[in-house]
Amino acid sequence: MNTIAINAQLDPVDQALERGLKDLWFPVLPSAHVKENPVSIRRLGYKIALWRDQAGTLHALEDHCPHRGAPLSMGVILGDRIACPYHGVEVREDGTVTRVPGSPGCKLEGSKATRRFHVTESNGAIFLFNATDPHLPSPPPLVLPEELTSPELSSFLCYVEWGCDYRYVIDNVMDPMHGAYLHKQSHTMSEGEISAEFQVRDVPTGFIFEKKGQRDVNFDWTEWRESGHIHTMHLEIPYPKTGGPGGNFAIVGAFAPAEKNVSEVFFWRCRKVQGWQRDTWRFLYKNRLEQRHWNVLEQDRVAVEAMEPDANHREFLYAHDTGIVRLRRRLKSLAQAQLQAGSGKAL
Repeated sequence: MNTIAINAQLDPVDQALERGLKDLWFPVLPSAHVKENPVSIRRLGYKIALWRDQAGTLHALEDHCPHRGAPLSMGVILGDRIACPYHGVEVREDGTVTRVPGSPGCKLEGSKATRRFHVTESNGAIFLFNATDPHLPSPPPLVLPEELTSPELSSFLCYVEWGCDYRYVIDNVMDPMHGAYLHKQSHTMSEGEISAEFQVRDVPTGFIFEKKGQRDVNFDWTEWRESGHIHTMHLEIPYPKTGGPGGNFAIVGAFAPAEKNVSEVFFWRCRKVQGWQRDTWRFLYKNRLEQRHWNVLEQDRVAVEAMEPDANHREFLYAHDTGIVRLRRRLKSLAQAQLQAGSGKAL
């Protein structure tokens, strides 16, 4: 490994970003993946057990029994509690040990010995709040962007894992120019210039990186948003009339780090449709358009996964990459602020 990559691994800011920023909501799994049995996932630097109680309410704890460290996800669901498979220790959804059947009355009983995670569900996904405080009594509400909450829009969730650092996914979305090359055979991105001038435009919740003088032709712009205690990315793909009603095809993206060099990728594909047009759009999407969109996403995945893990430390960036540079600096400043707040020292 080269010196640049080694230094990046030792950099506390880089390490903080690799795990994911604190005090934000992250999508971690589609809701349909957690059914009658507990599920174990690795996200945001933690191993997490997810389960549902009899009412279907979702709960999440660190997947680590406080007694001997056995995985709680292999245990038995007891409503809002889960019993460790190794010695039967019961842990409530708030992290409190309620029963130690092998040694009743021991000091472990009644202690908040397990980290709990606040989770909620919306738009087909499970969202987890990556709290700095492991004992946070309640998180701020999850406020999703209008594209996912407005009754005027209809959306489909696209979920996939990529074998790369999640920041590579962010860089890929913050790069409109690759659409004219990597996706030039796509039914929606075959038009437009293969060279372009770009500009950065600030908006109240973030910024837009866009091609000058080209709109509604190809993948022409990307927006970064910081609002509702969640970071999201937005773009639009122009659609021909043969793609059905609803105008441009809006995409909302949110991403989470899983294991090292594994990313959880969530894209919601949205169109502004109501009434019979909504039914038409949803039928058309499932029967004709979805596979085409998967093909485009697969092109991105293959290209990004083929990059070396330290590729972003050995780059020669130019004007088309201004959005990536701007966003990397922003994320670095947020990580620095969080580290400073945690240590009380200037970085």
